[in-house]
Amino acid sequence: MKSNAKAVVIGGGVVGCSVLYHLAKAGWTDIMLIERSELTSGSSWHAAGGFHTLNGDPNVAKLQAYTVQLYREIEELSGQSCSLHLTGGVMMADTPERMDFLRLAHAKGRYLGMDTELITPSEAKAMFPLMDETNFVGAMWDPVEGHLDPSGTTHAYAKAARKLGAEIVLRNRVVELTQEVDGTWNVVTEQGTVKAEHVVNCGGLWAREIGRMVGVELPLLAMEHMYLLTEPMPEVEEFNKSTGREMIGVMDFKGEIYTRQERNGILLGTYEKACKPWSPVNTPWDFGHELLQPDIDRIAPSLEIGFKHFPGIEKAGIKQIINGPFTFALDGNPLVGPVQGLTNFWCACAVMAGFSQGGGVGLALSNWMVNGDPGFDVWGMDVARFGEWATLRYTNAKVRENYSRRFSIRFPNEELPAARPAQTTPLYDTMLAKNAVMGDSWGLETPLWFAPKGTEDIVSFHRSNDFGPIGEEVRATREKVGVTEIANFAKYEVSGPAAEDFLNRLMTNRMPKTGRIVLTPMLNEFGRLIGDFTIAKADEERFMIWSSSAAQKYHMRWFEKHLPKDDSVRIHRFDQTLVGLSIAGPKSRDLLQKLVDVDISTKAFRFMDFREMAVGGAPCMVNRITYTGDLGYEIWMAPAYQRLVYKAINDAGEEFGLVDFGMRALLSMRLEKNFPTWFRELRPIYGPFEGTMDRFVKLEKNDFIGREAAAREQAEGPKLRRVSFIVDAADADVMGDEPIWAKVGGKDYGTVEKPHGYGAPRFDTAGKEVRGSRAAEGASAVRGIVDGDWRVVGWVTSGGYAHYIRKSMAQGYVPAALAGDESAGLFEIEILGSRRPARINVEPPFDPSGEKMRT
Repeated sequence: MKSNAKAVVIGGGVVGCSVLYHLAKAGWTDIMLIERSELTSGSSWHAAGGFHTLNGDPNVAKLQAYTVQLYREIEELSGQSCSLHLTGGVMMADTPERMDFLRLAHAKGRYLGMDTELITPSEAKAMFPLMDETNFVGAMWDPVEGHLDPSGTTHAYAKAARKLGAEIVLRNRVVELTQEVDGTWNVVTEQGTVKAEHVVNCGGLWAREIGRMVGVELPLLAMEHMYLLTEPMPEVEEFNKSTGREMIGVMDFKGEIYTRQERNGILLGTYEKACKPWSPVNTPWDFGHELLQPDIDRIAPSLEIGFKHFPGIEKAGIKQIINGPFTFALDGNPLVGPVQGLTNFWCACAVMAGFSQGGGVGLALSNWMVNGDPGFDVWGMDVARFGEWATLRYTNAKVRENYSRRFSIRFPNEELPAARPAQTTPLYDTMLAKNAVMGDSWGLETPLWFAPKGTEDIVSFHRSNDFGPIGEEVRATREKVGVTEIANFAKYEVSGPAAEDFLNRLMTNRMPKTGRIVLTPMLNEFGRLIGDFTIAKADEERFMIWSSSAAQKYHMRWFEKHLPKDDSVRIHRFDQTLVGLSIAGPKSRDLLQKLVDVDISTKAFRFMDFREMAVGGAPCMVNRITYTGDLGYEIWMAPAYQRLVYKAINDAGEEFGLVDFGMRALLSMRLEKNFPTWFRELRPIYGPFEGTMDRFVKLEKNDFIGREAAAREQAEGPKLRRVSFIVDAADADVMGDEPIWAKVGGKDYGTVEKPHGYGAPRFDTAGKEVRGSRAAEGASAVRGIVDGDWRVVGWVTSGGYAHYIRKSMAQGYVPAALAGDESAGLFEIEILGSRRPARINVEPPFDPSGEKMRT
């Protein structure tokens, strides 16, 4: 074993071997993988080996598609077979709600280039005759599903990496990680110490323990997962013989089970409600190629439904029950990327679906390490997406909830209860007393809407029981005055003699004068949007900054990366040590004036002014700005003063008709102003001119990060543009990720993703190809993105109902050539399987001149 390496990958499962391969492929050959036992000694060896491309996050789905495409490449390079079985698969819906879910998934697939198809239960039965189709109302077919050999695939990655120059060291446990002053890591192992520039935690079941070596508690937990293998089944053998095909994979939401063919029998796995964590506090280092004791009673409820839905399996003998641990993060997606607060310490762990995601994770992480950027929008997998509130016990509760809901529908208005409340403001009990329906905003309880007494959220894909009350909150705010909590914003203070130079280097806009505010994007080196900030200059060497709460660790990681080494800039993240309230509406100035002892008239306290003042007797910071786009103010204070300020606002607001409004009303009002949101409209896959942030980008001000790429985007013209639509919706509004259709004839604007390159045809029991399927490879076009003169040209990022203008609205991205066309009949947006007429609205429908917020 050599004593120095550019990068050391810890862990020899499928993810570690994928990361090693991709680093080698990118040109880093001075790299090594260290494994405590043998390759695949953790979760990889006992995995069911299934793969698919569907994911709730379209950006993760793209990386899953890449993973599937990659297998033939590593087979050819390594000479090692992955035993790839591309059978295709179906998701079965037993209720109208689950069918709506499939319609949403199918619609997402249109602009991703996925060749999914909504089919009948009878068509599904033709490909999997063991089912009783009368239990279902519909299904979705995906040709890019199948299974492989987990061990062979892992070894294919490893052999390919070795051929490219990487080193693999087995039977050598890492026992300690320390870092020198110069940033070099000491990877202390049983066989000696390796000095490395980079360390990658691909520890799988032991990733949590490796994180603890550097003082990090990663939010992941191993869960016991069971699947069974049947004895050979005559029905399976007959199907194979008569069709020359394997049976497809099947996912049954109701039964919480998945099935596929395994040799001449069936593999059936469950995600049971009565789930069980494995080693919830510490993972034993001596655990290896062992399995856990099966507990068939725990999965009996799922099996009961499964045998009813698939009676052909019930009579089969059970050959073996596999019970092994797999790691999960809180939301089921991986933890990938650099860890904030550490130098060159990377994560690629909690990759539960390793054979669907492992290749994409390896590609993204290697890009990140080698080029400084993952090359994709990987926010759904970024390790920075969770905060300090994701403690060991919180993680335990949330992972159990996620596992038990693996095959459950997550409705767009659904709030999950596990581990809540975690963080609360001083107004939490007051909000509950007012019957606020609370939501989880980066671990913080935040009012979503105020329900009539005795009412709770009814979850649905359609407009629900919150529709009326939210409309009342919006109208009362627009016509009088409303108050809402805004503690769920991120808050920072940047100070020091070089603070302004530092911010000018990071931000695209000029920094404000003392007492003023600016709005500004932040770009990476490639000119892509990685932040959207409100910045106030409090005094000569002190700036207050506000942005998205979910991006706090993401942004701190970036800030720390670019901090001067001489301590001339200091950054403080407030989190919940600074909380806030916002008042908005035409009466908001009159209300605030009663609470302060200074002049806040239009001339004395202008739009985009910042001032420190006492509000209701409490020391506060006040911004003359609100996300409603109306006249309004943001009031910030220490938590100790929040109850005092809120009471003062309520007491003084009674004469003005004050109402409480929640986050859903706020988001409705921002739609009416065409305001974008971070991580929906503004993401690292878009440039600032694509995101229509033109007026906040001052290319002439100084050489800020990403300036050259932004200047090039402006000169060449953006390929896409963010637009706002008025939608002729029925009883459901957009939720995000819906395809946007345009009537453009044969013109191809080139915005739709390319096909996967893999596809499995479907055959009925007589061996005849089922309608609509495509050739196994090399399709030149994708069904579902072209319909006569209509073509999918873009995608929805967010939307909902704009209650004050009483219109359904959506935001999304379309080709720049179409972005200014307000013609009727040009666009349609697909909502729950129905294409609804939509029309671009260039000017915001509420107060297009901005007069109200400037008054």
